Amino acid sequence: MDVPRTVRRALADRTIDGRVCLEAGAGVGNATVGLLEAGAAEVYALTDDAEHARDVRDRVAGDDRGSILRADLRSIPLPDDAVDVVTAHALFNVLPPADAATVAAELTRVVAPGGCLVVDDYAPLPGSSPVRRLFAVENAAAELAAGRPALTFYPVAGLERLFAGYGWRLDRTRTILEPVPWTSDLLEAHADVVRRHTATLPAALAEPLVDRADRLVDEIGSAAVGEMYSLAMTAPEREST
Repeated sequence: MDVPRTVRRALADRTIDGRVCLEAGAGVGNATVGLLEAGAAEVYALTDDAEHARDVRDRVAGDDRGSILRADLRSIPLPDDAVDVVTAHALFNVLPPADAATVAAELTRVVAPGGCLVVDDYAPLPGSSPVRRLFAVENAAAELAAGRPALTFYPVAGLERLFAGYGWRLDRTRTILEPVPWTSDLLEAHADVVRRHTATLPAALAEPLVDRADRLVDEIGSAAVGEMYSLAMTAPEREST
């Protein structure tokens, strides 16, 4: 199974062998395959997206250590203390601030005392970056169509403080990718998201947003800018009752 270098770098100093793991927000299962490669006893890949669930199922086919959970991260269908390790690889950038605390609380609930959390995500892009301007157009389209942003880039200190509020202890931070390559295909995909969000909007709102996104994609072509970081934290001990 092909494991991205960013996942390998994020997991390199963590003890995975023989542990029960959860990939929170599985996407196409990059961290799931990384955890399996590292010797996990069992990996739950959680996603609320049917296409992603199929992708992950295809990638782990034949390995009975992998299980796919179709569910919302705000209500994880696992009992308290069910897993030893949680990964959130490129998850929080698609979580709006209104949901981030709820998800952090659920991840805390399902991890056993002394367990591990690895959060990998993208730092905010420089304000001068045309890529950041493209993402701003995507967020404007999402806000108009759905009342919530499509993307939120949290600084590393912001996520550290979020989880510290639930008792997590920071073990380390590290850069796992710098600069981040934004290929033409990836930028086109973000322009397509603008189109999907604006499909139900009046033309007077939709057309300027789509036009702006397309012009930015043409202007950028491809770019290498920004940083992907990794946080590793240890779960709090449960209070005795």
